[in-house]
Amino acid sequence: MIFKSLNETKTLNPDTLKQQLKTLIIDECGKEDDFEIADISDTETLVGPDAPLDLDSLDILQISMAIKKIYGVRIEGSKDGRRALTSIQTLADYIRNKQAPTHTKKL
Repeated sequence: MIFKSLNETKTLNPDTLKQQLKTLIIDECGKEDDFEIADISDTETLVGPDAPLDLDSLDILQISMAIKKIYGVRIEGSKDGRRALTSIQTLADYIRNKQAPTHTKKL
């Protein structure tokens, strides 16, 4: 288990979040025998022909479902999915942006 509750994810510092995302991807996609956290850089491509992790569409679905369950963030549509899952950095940024409190103006 990466952490105990959804509330804990809202206070994560960026480096901790990226480490947790690497662990999540390795665990969810069954890559434990092939990769360690240190093998995944924050900026390398996660999806596509040049991606070292060799993730397929089922892996992406599993990652998306785990992110929804753990972080309370839904990756909606293929356009958002491609953008969010470009790299660990973009995924962490996406989660942090979606978790950020929205501020509304009083009229």
